[in-house]
Amino acid sequence: MSYTRCLTVWVLLFVLLVELGNSQEQSLNWTELPPLPNELGVAGPFVGVHNKHLIVAGGANFPRPVWENEKQWHSAIYAMSKNGQGYGWEEVGELPRATGYGANVSTKDGVVCIGGNDASTLFDACFRLAWNKETGKIEQTDLPSLPHPMAYGSACLIGQTIYLAGGQTGPSLDTAINYFLKLDLSAKDPKWIESAPWPFSPRAFNITVAQNNGFRDCMYVIGGRYEEEGEVQFLDDCWEYDPSKDSWRQRASLPHAVTAGTGIHFGQSHILVLSGDDGKLFDQTDALKDDHPGFPKRTFAYHTITDRWTPMGSSPQNQVTTTAVMFEKSIVLPTGEIRPRVRSPKVWKIEPAVQKGMFGVIDYIVIFLYLASLVLIGVYFSWKTKSTEDYFRASGSIPWWAAGCSIFATMLSSLTFTGVPSKAFAQDWVYAVGNFMIPVVAIFAVFVALPFYRRIDATSAYEYLEQRFHRSIRIFGSLCFSVYHLFRMAIVMSLTGLALAVATPLTPVQSVLLMGVLSIIYCALGGISAVIWTDTLQTVVLMGGAVLAIGWMLAGTGNSLGDSFSEAVTSGKLRMSNWHWSAFDAQIAFWAIVLGAIGQNTSSYTADQAVVQRYMTTKTQSLAARAIWTNALLTIPATILFFGIGTALFLFYRAHPERMDISITTDQIFPLFISRELPIGVAGLIVAAVFAAAQSTVSTSMNSVATTLLTDCLSGPTSNLSDKGRLRLAQILTVLLGVAGTAIALFFVNPEIKSLFDQFLKVIGLFMGVLGGLFVLGVLFHRPNTLGAWTGAIAGNVVLFCVWKYTNVNGYLYALIGIVTCVVVGYLASLLRAPKPGVEDLCVGSAG
Repeated sequence: MSYTRCLTVWVLLFVLLVELGNSQEQSLNWTELPPLPNELGVAGPFVGVHNKHLIVAGGANFPRPVWENEKQWHSAIYAMSKNGQGYGWEEVGELPRATGYGANVSTKDGVVCIGGNDASTLFDACFRLAWNKETGKIEQTDLPSLPHPMAYGSACLIGQTIYLAGGQTGPSLDTAINYFLKLDLSAKDPKWIESAPWPFSPRAFNITVAQNNGFRDCMYVIGGRYEEEGEVQFLDDCWEYDPSKDSWRQRASLPHAVTAGTGIHFGQSHILVLSGDDGKLFDQTDALKDDHPGFPKRTFAYHTITDRWTPMGSSPQNQVTTTAVMFEKSIVLPTGEIRPRVRSPKVWKIEPAVQKGMFGVIDYIVIFLYLASLVLIGVYFSWKTKSTEDYFRASGSIPWWAAGCSIFATMLSSLTFTGVPSKAFAQDWVYAVGNFMIPVVAIFAVFVALPFYRRIDATSAYEYLEQRFHRSIRIFGSLCFSVYHLFRMAIVMSLTGLALAVATPLTPVQSVLLMGVLSIIYCALGGISAVIWTDTLQTVVLMGGAVLAIGWMLAGTGNSLGDSFSEAVTSGKLRMSNWHWSAFDAQIAFWAIVLGAIGQNTSSYTADQAVVQRYMTTKTQSLAARAIWTNALLTIPATILFFGIGTALFLFYRAHPERMDISITTDQIFPLFISRELPIGVAGLIVAAVFAAAQSTVSTSMNSVATTLLTDCLSGPTSNLSDKGRLRLAQILTVLLGVAGTAIALFFVNPEIKSLFDQFLKVIGLFMGVLGGLFVLGVLFHRPNTLGAWTGAIAGNVVLFCVWKYTNVNGYLYALIGIVTCVVVGYLASLLRAPKPGVEDLCVGSAG
């Protein structure tokens, strides 16, 4: 066969594999629940959920025959709850008056019912319906009345503030409003506040939904209708209101007009529109009467990040003028109007159809070969590990480039592979600036931290704290580090398990167990040598997989690189700075990124045993310095690559919104692409890279914590042991730590976490900020003593706890806050006693 034919065959096979991985159009599964006890059903009821009860109250309908009778309003309150394997309804009370077409919001304290009307009157009443678990009855509580009567509006909840958008202040559509009202339920004296007019048309019968846009929760006002010069205008527009900035921006319009529809937030960034009238037969209602075909049975999903609408299939019955709610972890759509004057008592449970990727046998083989290679590395180095010097420091035998790769793999981990792309996908490149600070901090690490550690020949980073201050400070530092790395192991494994659950048939629990067990095996057997060499292999797999993935994404958009770049710029996805002075804004300020990154990396490169331990694995100080520079330089292309993956994911799913899965979290977006878009074999390679990234962190944490515990905390009790006995104890500690980290990870598996990147930043700051502060206090100043070190450490921990518990300060600043608090308070406290003598060689100079 000629070269051309061979190439053609391989191309066709490759295209076939790609097509096998492509996902189909999404859809929703609709299941009937027991119908509302009112056999006619109602339109415009108050609907909500409280204490595991679905509450449906009031509403209106037409007695049969519907075209010969007047509308009737109702006051009955019904509640549905789960009863064993099924559901059951009961009538549980009455509203103060027969009411329909008000707005409603479910809160932790009950269902808030707002406004509404009857045959002759619009109401301004606002009250709460709560299900009392002890009495089994509905309790009603009055809330502040609206500034004026209102009906046909729609409301949502952001935090503890209710937003009521749109509606009518009179009986006719020409009284539709162009503003919203808000009520802060947490205020001591809550009152409804009217907003300024919004920059688009007035409306009633609109959809109002709260959802996260990648940065923060916003209000979305969708569709509706209004009257202009006697003509009813049906709307298809979508507007986003950001409460933190008091600003509006227009988003992509619906595929067609939707009025009197139902919408609900779903997952972390989707809005589902489940029903609504497109208005095309609005003027023919009286002529068609019973021949009216009903409202269009079309459903849509809107993704707030990519700003794209996609069809979600048809509904079995379009029920408008009602409210969709989350009940028992599913969407429930109760009762409503199915065509003019006709209601339905049907209640629907709605769930996304399950879609699976094409993860095949070849992918499993690729992963198996990779994981087997890690175990073999561990076995190989177990033969060469004869002493604790080998186990903890590799007897200085590691090449500088391997040590550099190991630092790189340790510092980035699987949070880089999943957390960073998801952050760039949802937001922008602002956090990339933080990684660009690593080469800056590397200067401090090479010329300040490294010489100290090499001079005292440290096995543990915290040996310095004993020589500089006191043994108690050394124990404190070691324990802080150990707790931090236990939680780090747990966070990395649990969140990686959640991500891999999308890319593979493995459950999160299975993925966590696989990562934990394999890491324990090769780390316990081979010690630091096995960890470093597996880290080096993992670096290659990590970067290679990332390059393959980003190339595939960009090719899949169907655009040229120039067009893709322009679209990314236009969409704000390549922004690298936010110029403001707030430390609380979700869009973190440039100054906060720079200072926060310096604080984080100073802690990591001076006080983190996982990094410092690598300083001692090379033969000389100059080779260790090369390792630090290798890591620093690798972070630049890695940062560009992984933030680029996030941008490429945005462009891909913006071009193909139908391939997005509405049920995933933002952190699962890259694994989703891996499982559904990459060809068989390549998907396995990149999943192996995710495993690689996670295991580099886990194995490093196990070895480093075992080192600190044995060297710092157990050095006295184990002083009589032989070196071989200490080696066995180190291996036992490694296994126990791995088991503990894996167990905590299983407990931490939580799909509700919005951003693993943000959570990890907080963990770093909470645990490592004070440790970094102790090293800065000791290295830069001569005056600080044991009293100052203890005072600064305690103050730093207290301040960080208060910042975490009681403020919204961005987690990126935690480490900096810990360092500054520890240094300032520690230095001032040290003035109360004389400095510790004989520490000149442990300080940069005699300052202070």
